Amino acid sequence: MKKFAILAVLALPLAVGGCGNTPTNTVTTTTSGNWEAQLIGGTGPTSQLNFVVAFNVTDTTGTANEPLDITGVGFFNAGPCFTTGNNSETASGTATLVTNSAGQVTGTLKMIITSSTSGSVLTLNGNVTGNSNGTTTTTGTLTNGVVTGNWTISPGASVPNCVTPATPTFVMCQQTATCTVP
Repeated sequence: MKKFAILAVLALPLAVGGCGNTPTNTVTTTTSGNWEAQLIGGTGPTSQLNFVVAFNVTDTTGTANEPLDITGVGFFNAGPCFTTGNNSETASGTATLVTNSAGQVTGTLKMIITSSTSGSVLTLNGNVTGNSNGTTTTTGTLTNGVVTGNWTISPGASVPNCVTPATPTFVMCQQTATCTVP
């Protein structure tokens, strides 16, 4: 009986260690191209901060923030907070895209855009939705992508009127100027 108890104690870590080591079948999703953002709720100089951003991201894990490879940012009607065009803003960010077995994508996106002319910093924090054609053996492409969330702005020294409004929301649409908020 004593030998059986010792064997059982020794076998327990092996039995427990085997649990949870089953490989998971995850679906990875990538996206690239232009996204158009409309910021809502701004007043004064921040009332019309609309822009297009081009980025690439591949979510390889579905659980961690993947860096956005931002290739361009262009404001339409930025006013004093940001310069229109694509010359004086730098941007960075992360995204997490989680794709379920039915091809539905959810996740998060964070983007920070800094103006080198005014010093203003725009931060977007949102939730991503869309669809993917990926499988457990192939990387899918995000379609019908929509990001909705909140934004804040830290004004540069030369533009103190660029302030965050009381209810700052935004919608960002993949490859189109308008989309339906989920």
